[in-house]
Amino acid sequence: MTVRSTDLIHHPYEAPQGFRSVVPAVHKASTVIFPDTAALATTQWKDKSGYTYGLHGTPTTFTLEERLATLEGGHQALLAPSGLSALALVNQSLLRAGDEVLLPDNAYGPNKDVVRAELAHWGVRHAFYNPLDAADLAARITPATRLVWLEAAGSVTLEFPDLDGLLAVCRQHPRIVAALDNTWGAGLAFQPFELGLPDRHGSRGVDLTVHALTKYPSGGGDVLMGAVVTRDEALHHQLKMSHMRFGLGVSGNDAEFILKGLSSIHVRYAAHDAATRHVTAWLLQQTAFSQVLHPALPDAPGHAHWLRHCRSAAGLVSMVFEADDWPQSRVHAFVDRLRLFKIGYSWGGPMSLVMPYGLTGMRQFGALADHTGTLVRLSIGLEQPDDLIADLSQALALS
Repeated sequence: MTVRSTDLIHHPYEAPQGFRSVVPAVHKASTVIFPDTAALATTQWKDKSGYTYGLHGTPTTFTLEERLATLEGGHQALLAPSGLSALALVNQSLLRAGDEVLLPDNAYGPNKDVVRAELAHWGVRHAFYNPLDAADLAARITPATRLVWLEAAGSVTLEFPDLDGLLAVCRQHPRIVAALDNTWGAGLAFQPFELGLPDRHGSRGVDLTVHALTKYPSGGGDVLMGAVVTRDEALHHQLKMSHMRFGLGVSGNDAEFILKGLSSIHVRYAAHDAATRHVTAWLLQQTAFSQVLHPALPDAPGHAHWLRHCRSAAGLVSMVFEADDWPQSRVHAFVDRLRLFKIGYSWGGPMSLVMPYGLTGMRQFGALADHTGTLVRLSIGLEQPDDLIADLSQALALS
């Protein structure tokens, strides 16, 4: 008997319900089948009570969103194809022509580029503020300000901002949304929705967080994804409608990887933190660096703010080389001689990474504002810390 394609496509067998395992099942779909036209007319995806199209959610992505909301201390979450796309979603959804967005001087570089190169085309203004000085933020707010970005700790230079002070300023202006890039904190270093004093409505903390799941939630350096987490239902709905209109979605397999990574994120984050502090203690003993930047160090910019909110400090540390003794070519030679540290962007995975940055023009505020040397950022992985120290030692000795 010849088996027809119709018989295979419309095969009557359905697996029994009730199968459960440690890892949630992976559901992949573009088309979702409705049993009848009544279901077609009444099924709702916006509140996660049903499924209408793969882009609007599957059991796998809904499960991941709920777990991420719990991790960050929020009520709702949206998934995006990358951390940067999650940042862009917030900017595009909340800002209109004539509005203004304020960013910390040490914000993630690509987010700066979004507002400078893309939002500017749409008539959205921007300015940068000193994240260690709430008064500076207050002075820069105008009637057009609608969105204020926070970042803890700052990108590359790792200053820890005055979160309570900055949020207090934002709360004086009900029209302003306070958004935090919480990739470094990962929902573990501090609780972003519990910061500061309650406002007149009893709300605390930031209005939303963005988390690059590419980093610690994945933990493997093999998945790109981002999330936006909120507590306010109206804000979530506005973002969700923009999310739908922009056609943002993630694959079921990528969601599976993040779900698996979340189960060990607490253990891995603690291991990254402990190893980084061990390496940092050795870095402080070296004469090659004029500064070692890590929020837990007593003389680190913003250390008092970090101490108020945190006890953990992720897996990043940066070293500053003075230009007189360490021209860029010599710093690059040091980087090239590293064996265990691989040259690459991102962080949060098992392999330690290194990335050099020229400091000229990088910062407007603080001790590094006029610096012309080179900064090297280390992402400490899950190797043995003493092996990483030996690698750094040999590279310094040969440079």
